[in-house]
Amino acid sequence: MGFARLAESTTPAARIGLGLAAVGRPGYITLGRDKDLPAERTVEAMRQRSHELLDAAYAHGVRYLDAARSYGRAEEFLANWLRQRPDARDAVVGSKWGYTYVADWRTDAETHEVKDHGVTTYERQRGLTDALLGDRLDLYQIHSVTPDSPALTDRALHERLARLAAEGVTVGISTSGPRQADAIRAALVVEVDGRPLFRAVQSTYNLLEPSAGAALAEAHAAGRAVIVKEGVANGRLTAAAAEPPSALRRVAEETGATLDAVALAAVLHRPWVSVVLSGAATTDQLRSNLAAAELRLNERQSELLEDLAEPAETYWRHRSGLPWR
Repeated sequence: MGFARLAESTTPAARIGLGLAAVGRPGYITLGRDKDLPAERTVEAMRQRSHELLDAAYAHGVRYLDAARSYGRAEEFLANWLRQRPDARDAVVGSKWGYTYVADWRTDAETHEVKDHGVTTYERQRGLTDALLGDRLDLYQIHSVTPDSPALTDRALHERLARLAAEGVTVGISTSGPRQADAIRAALVVEVDGRPLFRAVQSTYNLLEPSAGAALAEAHAAGRAVIVKEGVANGRLTAAAAEPPSALRRVAEETGATLDAVALAAVLHRPWVSVVLSGAATTDQLRSNLAAAELRLNERQSELLEDLAEPAETYWRHRSGLPWR
């Protein structure tokens, strides 16, 4: 097992993974999601949508599938799909722990998830993940690590994670917030018995929020897998945005590609990116995202898109204000 198995996949789409954040629960912050999903978001309706996306992704060459304990029933939906698809043994499965889903399948909940990176939460959530995904789990990440997270310094937790790594599961972190670079660099130096503990990093990186880029390049150079999440900025770099950036529209017109494909292609042009996640909620969105795998941007277009970057604090302040739909 282990995330490194993904290197065995050679199709262009293998550099794009499917993230289940938007379809594992009834509420999420992606723009336009209220129109993309059925009004009645029952568990069965969301299970069906998840399976449709998983079927389409796998058929088009996607091999990395990403869930989390806090994505409602995403692990359950993924486990159901894996049992129904014995032919998908080459699918690489990742999940995350550290947030607990508390919205009780409501879109109007005051709080949707609660964060805790302590040993007790790890042991509880690891047991729940194991019960669903068992030996199909390849990558287990600490969810949304920030520089002040105790997960970066808790030796008891590190020892438990090292035991999981010894069983063949890649251990990693995901990051969030304006200081992602600091969290990444702190994680790179964590060792247990002289061996690096965290061998994968999943971070927000997109045309509006590229601040973690240098740290992610360092992680890649140090032999870590780099997974990019929120490559279309929760819909801000898609047609769902009220006013998509003019430079993005211009490049899309020049290439004949969709806005989201251009945004994701710009991420894939970074040589240090192992996988960028699609957070599609419909199969049409997924196909549009996957077109990024074969889209080539010229130097002028890439430079034009780089000018879209916002200060990290501005980006994360805007993100924190996005409504759950």
